[in-house]
Amino acid sequence: MNKMIRRFLKDENGATAIEYGLIIALISLAIVAGVGGLADQLEFLWGDNNSEINKGLNFH
Repeated sequence: MNKMIRRFLKDENGATAIEYGLIIALISLAIVAGVGGLADQLEFLWGDNNSEINKGLNFH
Protein backbone atom coordinates (compact mmCIF):
# COMPACT_ATOMS: atom_id res chain seq x y z
CA MET A 1 0.00 0.00 0.00
CA ASN A 2 2.85 2.39 0.81
CA LYS A 3 4.44 1.81 -2.62
CA MET A 4 1.18 2.69 -4.33
CA ILE A 5 0.91 6.01 -2.46
CA ARG A 6 4.55 6.91 -3.21
CA ARG A 7 4.08 6.03 -6.87
CA PHE A 8 0.91 8.16 -6.97
CA LEU A 9 2.71 11.16 -5.44
CA LYS A 10 5.62 10.86 -7.92
CA ASP A 11 3.34 10.54 -10.95
CA GLU A 12 3.37 13.77 -12.97
CA ASN A 13 1.01 12.76 -15.79
CA GLY A 14 -1.90 14.64 -14.25
CA ALA A 15 0.16 17.80 -13.89
CA THR A 16 1.17 17.60 -17.54
CA ALA A 17 -2.45 17.22 -18.62
CA ILE A 18 -3.43 20.26 -16.56
CA GLU A 19 -0.60 22.30 -18.10
CA TYR A 20 -1.71 21.34 -21.60
CA GLY A 21 -5.27 22.24 -20.68
CA LEU A 22 -4.20 25.68 -19.47
CA ILE A 23 -2.18 26.28 -22.64
CA ILE A 24 -5.16 25.31 -24.80
CA ALA A 25 -7.44 27.59 -22.75
CA LEU A 26 -5.08 30.56 -23.24
CA ILE A 27 -4.75 29.94 -26.97
CA SER A 28 -8.55 29.67 -27.27
CA LEU A 29 -8.99 32.92 -25.39
CA ALA A 30 -6.52 34.67 -27.71
CA ILE A 31 -8.36 33.34 -30.77
CA VAL A 32 -11.74 34.51 -29.46
CA ALA A 33 -10.34 37.96 -28.67
CA GLY A 34 -8.76 38.22 -32.12
CA VAL A 35 -11.92 37.17 -33.91
CA GLY A 36 -13.92 39.69 -31.87
CA GLY A 37 -11.58 42.50 -32.91
CA LEU A 38 -11.70 41.39 -36.52
CA ALA A 39 -15.50 41.32 -36.44
CA ASP A 40 -15.58 44.93 -35.24
CA GLN A 41 -13.29 46.01 -38.09
CA LEU A 42 -15.36 44.15 -40.67
CA GLU A 43 -18.56 45.69 -39.34
CA PHE A 44 -17.05 49.17 -39.73
CA LEU A 45 -15.81 48.35 -43.25
CA TRP A 46 -19.13 47.02 -44.47
CA GLY A 47 -21.09 49.76 -42.72
CA ASP A 48 -18.95 52.39 -44.45
CA ASN A 49 -19.41 50.67 -47.83
CA ASN A 50 -23.16 50.55 -47.28
CA SER A 51 -23.34 54.28 -46.61
CA GLU A 52 -21.23 55.04 -49.70
CA ILE A 53 -23.44 52.85 -51.90
CA ASN A 54 -26.56 54.59 -50.57
CA LYS A 55 -25.00 57.98 -51.30
CA GLY A 56 -24.18 56.87 -54.84
CA LEU A 57 -27.64 55.50 -55.52
CA ASN A 58 -29.45 58.51 -54.04
CA PHE A 59 -27.63 61.25 -55.96
CA HIS A 60 -29.85 64.06 -57.19
